Amino acid sequence: GTRLGCTHVELLPVMEHPLDESWGYQTTGYFAPSSRFGTPEDFMHFVDYLHQHQIGVILDWAPAHFPSDSHGLAYFDGTHLYEHADPRLREHPDWGTRIFNYARTEVASFLLNSGLCWLDKYHIDGLRMDAVASMLYLDYSRKAGEWIPNRYGGNENLEAIDFIKRFNEIVHREHPGVLTIAEESTAWTGVSRPTYLGGLGFSLKWNMGWMHDTLLYFSKEAIHRKFHHNNLTFSLLYAFTENFVLVLSHDEVVHGKLSLLSKMPGDSWQQFANLRALYAFMYTHPGKKMLYMGGEFGQWIEWNCKQSLDWNLLEYEPHRKLQHLVAALNRLYRSEPALYEVDFEYTGFDWIDFRDADSSIISFVRWSRNRARHVVVVANFTPVPRTGYRIGVPSAGFYREAINTDAADFGGSEVVNAPGRQALPEPWHNQPACLELYLPPLGVVVANFTPVPRTGYR
Repeated sequence: GTRLGCTHVELLPVMEHPLDESWGYQTTGYFAPSSRFGTPEDFMHFVDYLHQHQIGVILDWAPAHFPSDSHGLAYFDGTHLYEHADPRLREHPDWGTRIFNYARTEVASFLLNSGLCWLDKYHIDGLRMDAVASMLYLDYSRKAGEWIPNRYGGNENLEAIDFIKRFNEIVHREHPGVLTIAEESTAWTGVSRPTYLGGLGFSLKWNMGWMHDTLLYFSKEAIHRKFHHNNLTFSLLYAFTENFVLVLSHDEVVHGKLSLLSKMPGDSWQQFANLRALYAFMYTHPGKKMLYMGGEFGQWIEWNCKQSLDWNLLEYEPHRKLQHLVAALNRLYRSEPALYEVDFEYTGFDWIDFRDADSSIISFVRWSRNRARHVVVVANFTPVPRTGYRIGVPSAGFYREAINTDAADFGGSEVVNAPGRQALPEPWHNQPACLELYLPPLGVVVANFTPVPRTGYR
């Protein structure tokens, strides 16, 4: 449960920073919104307005490093006050920035108070901590001889770990319901587990593995996808080891990586169909969701901090209909408990069939709490429609299409199962019943179960 129990928007760091191209991640003012956007009171009004419309605000917060500008924290009082004196601990090799000396009480206190200020004064609903991996490891992005081991001879930054744990303990104690989210890209254990169980104490962790594998899969031409089927299924081997967020963030649409739509293979129709399928796969896969601005209507070019999004694309039907799909997925997600109640436990997910690699088709069930409700998800990641595709399902009865990404309303070819299909009491796929569906090309079908059987449909 979050503070508002509502939709959330994540902001890039709005704290004062000297370089636009850092996107705010190289912060100089840890308590002040950037003057680019107005006064602190303006930002308070903005957050309050979003709250009035049931939109929560998650703010990116960057205590991992800070710029070396003389007007900032570097060499603040003529000494290395906030950073280490030894360059092997002081300098961040990737970004040319300084690393905080978390062992100093005054530095840890400064950062903790910064985080709490955004919650106390600005009423932020969550803090996403940037670059956590760079805080955890002393040898992060360093070669042998360029780092100093900790007192036990290891590569863990013990002081940073203590700071992170204390931060999470204080935030969760002082602000129950506020989310803390880690951008952590390694196999560190227990990032989103409570500190009393040996974890770091975050509410959620970004699932960078899912993002990488999924985008790699979708970048392949459909004819080659059967050789990369594991990229779709591997995430379910570890999906419940942490409280994950599935992220399609700004990092995936910059620096020559292409926009999400431009990553998709095929002609224009197939690119849009692939992107619709990707979004439906994300919304039905266990884990919370994050989609970066511009993705919802299919921005063709990469995100650029210097210019607005290409809102004019909504004049064109494919982009407008893609936006309709994302809106429909949001409505379905909010209304269907099976898609969000049990995101972090095995009891919320069952494979139906993950072995049909030759057809590039997967099918699975999502369950609500106590298995009171379920939805069936079938995804066809080739441009070949399938007729009478049979899957096993948990119950005999009527399954009604909740979403079909190939619907004409979303820009598809209208290979649909309207209004639904009757599941028969015949075992299939180790399930007690079976269901035959039309599978759309490059499409995903999400079907709700209706307990009362309907006649006249198969």
